[in-house]
Amino acid sequence: MTQDSKLAQSIDKGNFIITAEYLPRASAVFSLTEDVITALKSFHAVNVADNPYGIVMSSLAGAMGLSQAGIEPIYQLVTRDRNRIALGSDLLGAASLGIKNVLCLSGYHQTLTKCPESANVYDIDSIQLADAVNKMNNDKVLPDGIKIEGDFSMLIGSVANQNLKPLELNMIRLAKKIEAGAKFIQTQAIFDVKVFAEWLEAADKEGLTKKTAILASVMPLEDAQEGEILRDTFTDYNIPDEIIGRIKKAGDKEAQRKEGLKISVEIINEVKKLTGLRGIHILSGGNEAILPELLSQSGLGK
Repeated sequence: MTQDSKLAQSIDKGNFIITAEYLPRASAVFSLTEDVITALKSFHAVNVADNPYGIVMSSLAGAMGLSQAGIEPIYQLVTRDRNRIALGSDLLGAASLGIKNVLCLSGYHQTLTKCPESANVYDIDSIQLADAVNKMNNDKVLPDGIKIEGDFSMLIGSVANQNLKPLELNMIRLAKKIEAGAKFIQTQAIFDVKVFAEWLEAADKEGLTKKTAILASVMPLEDAQEGEILRDTFTDYNIPDEIIGRIKKAGDKEAQRKEGLKISVEIINEVKKLTGLRGIHILSGGNEAILPELLSQSGLGK
């Protein structure tokens, strides 16, 4: 079935795609400032993170909050916390509420969240989840084979880590995600443009950039300490010493914030020139308030 979300239509038209991220809080209230809502409306669609670091408002509720604010959401779904029964149930629920985009993820291991004692599930991985959603789209059946009543149509997205070596195996994994149905790929945060350029060139040579829309993720660091924590805690953050050193030398916390923002703008300007790139994804890290400033300095927008 053809996907009809605004994001899907923009991808089909060959537009340069701009997406952003919203991290729900540990709150029973959906709340964003008017400035942030206005900024988020400048993007084609906005990811709603699914419990990346611990218990927060559900990604489905957050997606509905964005939708009600006039922002097209990308519903993130991780397999860490759900078996295939719960995944299918949540996907049906999302579809019934008008959600049309889903990002399929495995999710950080629970030991990297604020609830390390919680049990993991990982019944299926992110590639299997994408394949399951693809079958729900095309065959109208749930993972257990039950027929779906009514229309079900979700644009499938996935995430790729450009830092994984060897590059040949990285390309095999990327190809599997595309084969499973991923129509767009958001990378991990880019801090080393050379590494990303080599990865994108390899994907282009394999013909993968013509089969999916690859979006380069950029994350403004708040300060040098944040960069050190991310680099030392999560394997998907490859942050060179020179980046952290440059931010540290900027001065006080506000100066470091501005330097982190400046670096992100520089990275955006560099990667936009690369062959095969279809868009930019902004990882705000929960600091959505920075988006208006980033949009202004980078010139991003529809």
